[in-house]
Amino acid sequence: MSTPLPTGVDAQKDAAAAAAVALVADGMLVGLGTGSTAAWAVRRLGARVRAGLRVRCVPTSEATRRLAEAEGIPLARLDDVEALDLAIDGTDEADQDLVLIKGGGGALLREKVVARMARRFVVIADASKLVDAVGRFPLPVEVVPFARSAVAREIERLGAETSQRRASDGTPVMTDNGNEILDCRFGRIGDPDLIAARLDGIPGVVEHGLFIGMAETLILGDPGGATRTIAAPPHRRPRRLDD
Repeated sequence: MSTPLPTGVDAQKDAAAAAAVALVADGMLVGLGTGSTAAWAVRRLGARVRAGLRVRCVPTSEATRRLAEAEGIPLARLDDVEALDLAIDGTDEADQDLVLIKGGGGALLREKVVARMARRFVVIADASKLVDAVGRFPLPVEVVPFARSAVAREIERLGAETSQRRASDGTPVMTDNGNEILDCRFGRIGDPDLIAARLDGIPGVVEHGLFIGMAETLILGDPGGATRTIAAPPHRRPRRLDD
């Protein structure tokens, strides 16, 4: 499969993707993220597989699974692996501490599970995704349909404006898990740990898009085509399941 020639922001995404995919070694189990930036990593990895790299990958969404299959990447079921060597995914926002907002592509639950199972979680993005504090991008919250209205009221009491994510035809967006998504506009989130804890305590919330203390490294593509890397500071270094 030929890779489209990237330009503009896509060139930044592709540069970051190339740097992350260069970390993949022969024999690895790799988690593949979801969204427009992660798709560049899937294409880059597909090219390496066709050149002889041996890997098995766990996709975080049906969309990523379809792209990986089209690229000829061997896939594994999450049930069949105990841990992943590396996960590569994009982000909607990231601050200097590598606090992330993810879920713009609707796969936040599976993305968080895969990131948690990875010995290394590397995030890739174009330069615009780095912010002083997360919250400008609406925080996605995956909810069971039965509880959507009740959950929305509780989140609004935390200071956010909520809206149900809908498709272009007006129907509710459903995740691959059969749940709905609330997009929650908090504005600047001064204490992401507190908001995450409050969301974790609301019955009906399946998962939220605050990824805190999970990313090891953020690779940013710059407009000139170069990349720069930001490492998680000591107080945000990831703790893995096998630590």
